[in-house]
Amino acid sequence: MNDARPWPAMVAASALTLVCAVAAGVAASTAAAEFTRGPSPAELHAASRREVAERWRSWPAGRVFPATLPYSAEQGGVERASRVGISPRTDCAEAVDPEAVAALRAAGCLGVLRATYIDALRGVLVTVGVVALPDERAAARAKAVFPESGDPAPGVRPLAFHGTVADRFSPSVRQAGSVRQAGPYVVLTAAGQVDGRPARALAERRASIFAFAPEISESVLAGLSTPRLPDCAAREWAC
Repeated sequence: MNDARPWPAMVAASALTLVCAVAAGVAASTAAAEFTRGPSPAELHAASRREVAERWRSWPAGRVFPATLPYSAEQGGVERASRVGISPRTDCAEAVDPEAVAALRAAGCLGVLRATYIDALRGVLVTVGVVALPDERAAARAKAVFPESGDPAPGVRPLAFHGTVADRFSPSVRQAGSVRQAGPYVVLTAAGQVDGRPARALAERRASIFAFAPEISESVLAGLSTPRLPDCAAREWAC
């Protein structure tokens, strides 16, 4: 009987088994580290961008459009514009003038949020419109459609509320407009007087009484577009 053992084969098999075990251990260790490590800076920035882009959908309407917004008074000091109402509709074509619809669609308009405010002296109405776009580049493209001269058209359509001080706030009443952009958002305003007088009936435009409109729009825009540090434990974040 031949008692010789195939040592080389056994050694090779043992070595291969050891290599496989080590490889499996490294893979398991790497996988465990991947699942347990914190998010990288790039992942945190990506999560922050996603959260900003979803605010128009994920935030309550009253957070997008606070009940009051501060602005600088003509006489000095700070006054507050009060919210009259918020539209439940977000259709892009319905919220802006027809001349701007095609350009917004081409830029990928996701929706337009609108709310109307009245100044502290209760003489001027302002509709603030938030246009949500897929990203900052699309928002910059959409902004170019609207005049930066203060002309109200093409722009956001005034939002009237029957039975309120904004009952007569129609497109013909608009006397001033503004456009601002940051991140994936464009914010528009349309301002006019509470008494419903048409802009064409005025001998001259009184730009100073509408100067607060861009200021309150900037407050809305800052709230929507300012990134904040992700909290990966919170449900609203996807890190």
